[in-house]
Amino acid sequence: MNRARIAPRVALVLVACLVAAGCGSPGGGATTEPAGAGFPIEVAGTVIPAAPQRIVSASASHTEILYALGVGEWIVATDQFSDFPPEAGATTKLDAFNLGVESVAAFTPDLVVLSYDPGDLCAGLAALGIPTLLFAPPLTLEDVYGQMRALGAATGLEAEAGALVAGIEGEVARLVAAVPPRETPLTYYYELDPTLYSLTSATFVGGLFGLLGMHNIADAADPAGTGFPQLSAEFVLAADPDFIFLADTRCCGQSASTLAERPGWASLAAVAEGRVVPLDDDVASRWGPRLVDLLAAVAGAIAAPGGG
Repeated sequence: MNRARIAPRVALVLVACLVAAGCGSPGGGATTEPAGAGFPIEVAGTVIPAAPQRIVSASASHTEILYALGVGEWIVATDQFSDFPPEAGATTKLDAFNLGVESVAAFTPDLVVLSYDPGDLCAGLAALGIPTLLFAPPLTLEDVYGQMRALGAATGLEAEAGALVAGIEGEVARLVAAVPPRETPLTYYYELDPTLYSLTSATFVGGLFGLLGMHNIADAADPAGTGFPQLSAEFVLAADPDFIFLADTRCCGQSASTLAERPGWASLAAVAEGRVVPLDDDVASRWGPRLVDLLAAVAGAIAAPGGG
């Protein structure tokens, strides 16, 4: 994904999560309401008549969840960002931000999973009788777990979804417990792209950092509460964060070296003392099972010599 466009795209997702008849929006803490044993089943207002065999997933995070549940072979098309696990890259690609009813319906899906609706996709799919789940961006781990359970219910794999959630919960607890508490929280700057878009503690990723006791410098620069403020170089230099996490390494080639070349940035403690942490762009922006990889990378940086 082009990280330079992440902030406006996130905003579009937030305002476009509409609920149409037949298009459920589990949002964060999704709940399921079984309409009898097995199928048909109702998930967040959407009736799924039978176990799906042809799934269209236009959301990279949910593609990863579906593969983790073991239904990858049921996926007939994904969005252009769905590239993990590797076999997901072989599926037919759809433009997640320019989806049309005809392009999705052409795959004759019996379940469609979305994280964005351009305006009339849900309504159009509902009119065709195609069960569709529209997920809002999560704000907490519980939101993520709710979405995993919702997909488990929608695919008839409640037990597998429960096991997936339990495994992630256990790993998160282990990683958090391994980080010793500090009287003064470590501060950090999280870079989404070289134009200095960042995220705050109010976002899902920011919440993960909060579990580790870290303080986000961007919180003070987001009075409107967007969650994704654009900082200035002067702001970052004045804050002088203990850590810098780069979520723009793949898209934009950013590294400790490129940061040191920015005017004044070589004097930042994080740059001068080796506390610039490169992240995998995708792991740093998705809320699938690999969220534990992101948490582990952060926890490992804190625990490294000179880190904490």
